[in-house]
Amino acid sequence: MMITPRVRKRRITENVAGFDRWLTFSVVALLLIGTILVWAATRTWFASQGLDPQYYLKRHIINIVIGIGLGYATTLIDYRLLRAYTPILWGLGVLGLIAVAIPGIGSVVNGARAWITFPGGFQIQPGEVAKISIILGISMLLSEHGDTDSGPSDRDVIKALAISAVPMGLIMLQPDLGTAIIIGVSMIAIIAVSGAKSRWVAGLLLFAVIGVIGAAKVGIMSEYQVKRLSSFINPSADPQQSGYQLRQSRITIGSGGVLGRGLFEGPQTNGRFVPEQQTDFIFTVAGEETGFVGSGLIIALFGLFFWRAFLIAQRTNDLFGRLVCVGVIGWFAFQTFENIGMAMGLMPMTGVPLPFISYGGSSMFATLVGFGLLQNVHLRSR
Repeated sequence: MMITPRVRKRRITENVAGFDRWLTFSVVALLLIGTILVWAATRTWFASQGLDPQYYLKRHIINIVIGIGLGYATTLIDYRLLRAYTPILWGLGVLGLIAVAIPGIGSVVNGARAWITFPGGFQIQPGEVAKISIILGISMLLSEHGDTDSGPSDRDVIKALAISAVPMGLIMLQPDLGTAIIIGVSMIAIIAVSGAKSRWVAGLLLFAVIGVIGAAKVGIMSEYQVKRLSSFINPSADPQQSGYQLRQSRITIGSGGVLGRGLFEGPQTNGRFVPEQQTDFIFTVAGEETGFVGSGLIIALFGLFFWRAFLIAQRTNDLFGRLVCVGVIGWFAFQTFENIGMAMGLMPMTGVPLPFISYGGSSMFATLVGFGLLQNVHLRSR
């Protein structure tokens, strides 16, 4: 039977109408705010250099459009059928991480070989794909015995950790500490909710702390990342580089006051005093130009997002769906907390973007796919 354009349009409308509206509203609002902030962070400086002031704005909008397409496509297939495709996604994630390590294919950015560059300046970060594949893989394994009251066995947990060890190891070799920590938080959250013995959660938390300290001691972390951690402990340790960035970030946020300097009117932002401001430090633009009120609005929208996401996880009767939701929530929650925290000097700088707001194709694609997974579970749990 041929599907006519009218039938296809009706199916799309019915699918979108079934979305959680408040979750959708929060994401749309964050995307709009992020677009304005990315433009504000780049337009004045680019114009002063004789470059296109809309360069980042155009690319950011393209990234959002592609990400929305990927996120919507994620909602079309019943999430329970994704179990069959999880090994394929896991394999693609590992292949991407291996490709990054090959000279001539992988690109080094900020001391980490974590990117694959294509013609035209387009870049992909395979670590973002790995976040999704690991969440799906662990959720699949730990939900196999969901009908029993005892929860997953120790053997199930070991198998789940084993399938995560390969991509996690490749990510640490890049090294990309921020992505590794985010994945680790998602893993711990999934294991905790799955019903596994509590000793696994305690052991993994202890292992994570020891692992970060060990990575800094034995040289797995790059010198650039070690300096970032050192500047968090002692901001004056590297005053011309990582310490400078942290100091300027605090000044920029604090200068906004209650109502901010006004959009496109921030002297710190227009003077390009904060490096990487359109990506990792986008929150400083909000702090300076929209002040406490605008920054609070962003945090409130994230709060609305997490509230609806928790409700979706709570309402589903399927353990696999619940674990997928918890994995996505853990990923987004820690990444949001880490990004805003490092901009304010409350967390060490690990180079992670702010979900839905920061400039960056790979991050935007991955976060909108995560949003699609939440809507997928919601649609099939109604």
